[in-house]
Amino acid sequence: MIASAPLEASLVPAGERLVVGLGISGRAVARYLRACGEPFVVVDTRSQPPGLADFRREFPQVELHLGSLSELELTRFVEIVASPGIDLEAAGLGAVRERVIGEMALFARVCRAPVVAITGSNAKSTVTTLVGEMAREAGVDVAVGGNLGDAALDLLLDYPEAALFVLELSSFQLELTPRLGAACAAFLNLSADHLDRHGDMQGYRLAKSRVFEGAAKAVVNAEDRATWPEDPALPCTAFTTEAPGADEWGIATRDGDAWFCHGSQALMPLAALRLSGRHNQANALAALAIGESVGLPLRAMQAVLSRFGGLPHRGEVVAERQGVRWINDSKGTNVGATLAAIAGLGETLDGRLIWLGGGVGKGADFTPLIAPLVRHAREAIVFGEDAPQLESLLQAHLPTQRVATLEEAMRRAAAVAEPGDCVLLSPACASLDQFPNYMARGDAFRAILEQGQEATC
Repeated sequence: MIASAPLEASLVPAGERLVVGLGISGRAVARYLRACGEPFVVVDTRSQPPGLADFRREFPQVELHLGSLSELELTRFVEIVASPGIDLEAAGLGAVRERVIGEMALFARVCRAPVVAITGSNAKSTVTTLVGEMAREAGVDVAVGGNLGDAALDLLLDYPEAALFVLELSSFQLELTPRLGAACAAFLNLSADHLDRHGDMQGYRLAKSRVFEGAAKAVVNAEDRATWPEDPALPCTAFTTEAPGADEWGIATRDGDAWFCHGSQALMPLAALRLSGRHNQANALAALAIGESVGLPLRAMQAVLSRFGGLPHRGEVVAERQGVRWINDSKGTNVGATLAAIAGLGETLDGRLIWLGGGVGKGADFTPLIAPLVRHAREAIVFGEDAPQLESLLQAHLPTQRVATLEEAMRRAAAVAEPGDCVLLSPACASLDQFPNYMARGDAFRAILEQGQEATC
């Protein structure tokens, strides 16, 4: 089925390297280069980056520079390995762009086990986790990470006997990866995000599409042509939440019930899927298509889909009280992610949605939220920095209430919700006005429910 291969010696050109950034990726690159016996220097443009003390303890002999790169002679380095979050121009690396690579370029040079590479604007983590669990269920020695959990190079060092790598990859990681050579490359969906980095949607799409470079097979979204590769020779399998074509993965009716299908073959009833919402049905279909492409048995994939309840902060059902479900989708930090959650859940409810949104909108256009909220929502409750903008946009179309905090939003939701309804925290915004990150926002949502504070006025 899937054969493993040992980690080979470093294939990078001889010479000293510069590692830019002390984040998760930068530290993984440093560990990898040390393990290969390669000389390197580390730089971070911040004067006091997080994790500085830990890095000095782990690498006491490594030359470390903090602050501007202008004091370094960049041409002395044979390669410059930049962390994904680094803006090359702002960091002063534009003039040596031809020397700059990312962590994934190093990974691709030496990894000899098959790689599943998964990208998309939304749902990457859920699909990556599903495929990893499917592989484990099938008895495959699998390593799962990338933009989710452990860095890819850390996986190489920690799991040298891995028979399969399943990696979530961001556009930032892919734009610094010349050729990944994945056994299966999946592009799940595309919606506006990170345009401040990529310039426009085309630039963002091109960065994501690098996942297909050197791939043996591709999995794409039949409902989103932007996810398809430019190379017509690359074998593609598509998934859709509609009735599937001959070699597609989709949903069709059999004897009055909805089933996951591969072409005309019925695989399992939708009712067996533990995850909620149409968007998670799409995630399940993507995982099935990916798993089949690398030889995972259907039995193992069905077992995982029937038990997997979702990742924290990603469509997570936190509570059900008096017939009302409370769902934490705090990871919905952009409009595309929230649209998927609203549409996916709204179509499956007996009642209506009460939507909790707001935070730092990052200049996003919230207009696409209007139509699905009108269709599915009882009320929109908005809070945080961009609440006035959301209120102004939505109040002419559906009942809209502006409050100051998440706790106030939840109290309002408890007051208006009816049996069969769903209270959905999927803010379409970053959390950085009131919380340090989306995880803290989701944790606050859960804590308020656990303490029963949403029911007090």
